Amino acid sequence: MRRLREPAAQLGPIDAALRHEYGDSGAQAADLLARWVSGDVRFAEPEIVSRHLDPELLPLTFDAFRQILPFGTGGRRGPVGYGPNRVNRATVALTVRGHCEYLRERFADREEIAVVVANDVREFNDLAGTYRFLGDSHPLLGVSSRSLAEFACEIYAWHGVVAYLKGADQEAADSDRTLLTTPELSFLIIELGAAGGVNFSASHNPPDDNGLKIYDERGAQPVPPFDQELADKMDRLVVVDRKPLGDARSANLVRPIPDGLHERYVDLYESLYGRLHQPGGGRGIVYTPLCGCGLTTVADVAKRIGFEFQVPPDHGPNGRFDPIPFRAPNPEVPQATSSAKAYADEVGATLVLSSDPDADRVGVDALVGDGAWRHLTGNQIAAVLAYFLMLDPRGPQRRGLLIETLVTTRLLGEIAERAGTPIVDDLLVGFKYVADVLEELAETGRSRGVEASPDDLVLAAEESHGVSVTARIRDKDATPAAVFLAALHEMLEPDGETLFDYYLKILDELGGFGEMARSIVMLGARGVEARTRIMDSLRREPPEDVGGLPVESIRDHWGARDFVSETDRMSRDVLEIRLEGAVVTVRPSGTEPKVKLYCQVLPDPTDSGLAGLALYERVMERCQAVATATYADLLGRIDVSLTRAALLLPDIVPLDRKQEFDREIVPRLRERLEADAGSLEALLQWLRDAAAHMTPGSDPLPGLKDPIAALCAEWRDELAQSALLARLDAWARG
Repeated sequence: MRRLREPAAQLGPIDAALRHEYGDSGAQAADLLARWVSGDVRFAEPEIVSRHLDPELLPLTFDAFRQILPFGTGGRRGPVGYGPNRVNRATVALTVRGHCEYLRERFADREEIAVVVANDVREFNDLAGTYRFLGDSHPLLGVSSRSLAEFACEIYAWHGVVAYLKGADQEAADSDRTLLTTPELSFLIIELGAAGGVNFSASHNPPDDNGLKIYDERGAQPVPPFDQELADKMDRLVVVDRKPLGDARSANLVRPIPDGLHERYVDLYESLYGRLHQPGGGRGIVYTPLCGCGLTTVADVAKRIGFEFQVPPDHGPNGRFDPIPFRAPNPEVPQATSSAKAYADEVGATLVLSSDPDADRVGVDALVGDGAWRHLTGNQIAAVLAYFLMLDPRGPQRRGLLIETLVTTRLLGEIAERAGTPIVDDLLVGFKYVADVLEELAETGRSRGVEASPDDLVLAAEESHGVSVTARIRDKDATPAAVFLAALHEMLEPDGETLFDYYLKILDELGGFGEMARSIVMLGARGVEARTRIMDSLRREPPEDVGGLPVESIRDHWGARDFVSETDRMSRDVLEIRLEGAVVTVRPSGTEPKVKLYCQVLPDPTDSGLAGLALYERVMERCQAVATATYADLLGRIDVSLTRAALLLPDIVPLDRKQEFDREIVPRLRERLEADAGSLEALLQWLRDAAAHMTPGSDPLPGLKDPIAALCAEWRDELAQSALLARLDAWARG
């Protein structure tokens, strides 16, 4: 291996700057930077890393080298880039090499150890411009999930581990049919009897991100302490090598997925669907894979059953997510399906179904009677599915087991009680804990006080748009949700009802339960520090009330039991704040500088007499009040406050950018409206340019409508003579 000149001679001023500016963390960053510049770390691109040594790049360099990319909920995920705290060939190689070591120890008695390798559509194009200083060409530009998957196969092959890769026998490795979704990966691991698997995907993250999720022999993501054992082996900076893909194929160490297994996946869901309903064709339903992999699972199963979903022509596989607003291919984000809803309006469809890039989450938008589109949250989708599958006389009226996490809607408990069936609830966030319950039921017939078989599963659901209806797949899957929701939609449509109307009737029958989730997204090392400060502050100085509701009790999951590993400690970094009539749950992301809060409100006696939309609006008003008060409280713990307008920016916009919106864009917008000069088109173009950095690589205007509407309302009296304000207000409310 060629070595560069001595690291100390190269690092020069930046070594001292890192140590001076960032203390112990900076020293660790300097040490890791020295290793990566020296050439000691295989595939680390030391020539490119050496171009990070400019003191003007200090914040980027510190964040890229301050740690090894954390192993979070099932794997590693983060920005593509150079350094140990980024997704690149070196961190992929070290992760896969550690996985090989783990597999060899765990399955020492197996004559052949095999894994399934999957990939989604992602391709790194540096849309945020992070690496402009490297020019128009550098080794990571164009790196895709597929190329990383093939690279991983070469590492597995070097260590004698067989890798099953979809399309391994095809020359056109970038073919759309070489994509493999997360749920089908889980299915294939079980079908092939593999020792595990890995998926190259960053799920619904922005396009400049990527990652890899590790799966065990059950087709599930490992739970503590097994994920800790994996992480420990993956964090070692050891020598890694690979067997070229052609040689690995010749040695039968990289193999295509055997014929017929995809058909078995489709057969599984066709059999579960049964003769529930003869679909009328599904022409009134638009389905968007949000430029991801879902056409290979959701669309294939729907077609077999008889639904002919209409797919927007530009929503097929696209690693840049070009037609998706904010390039945020996330069913949780209402704006993500804006272009799909526009297409639905064109073709006369009244339902839009969506799935994220690895097709494990489902989204729903329904066209209601007033001509507006209603976005259903993950909890609302879970309630609709559970009620339809178990209580609706027109549905399959299944009896069995429900499973949910501690932030899933309390409506599932009400449905289980009405159906007289058991429910496992209060699980930590993450579908791996659902899979762990199913495994425990398979081994002992009992889990968390419930006696059942995995085959009894009717529905497992989590707040973040994930559901499962079968233990034969140990992860969430958008496919069964989409086809059951499509069937229900076609039952309702002749009577002029929608899935949203159906949800309102569930509230009428079972009570005014409501939920809302928010995220505080931050950036870099400062964001990680702020994330820690928020959680430390909550434990040190818990609130006495939230939005005027007194705190009744606080459950700290760190106090629940001794930790079995560091990954267990991270997963249990959860606080449940029980209020009078509501529950607020706060947890940090394990891998990103982000804090998530979940608000659940319970039926209120004052809602008596309300029904339908009136009840829903009252419930969501309470949710909004509690969620907003919690959000503001958490920000206050890091000495940050935002105006009402900035609080209305989408949560995908980082906190720093929201502060810049308040500090820079709002006063300049006010000046332009006071001047009352120029056209609305010119003003919108100015807004687009001023806010471009908030949603890199995409048009920020869709995310500005609610904040701008709030500002126009605030300024309406003072700027009553401004014709431009009136036009801007009309645009924002349109």
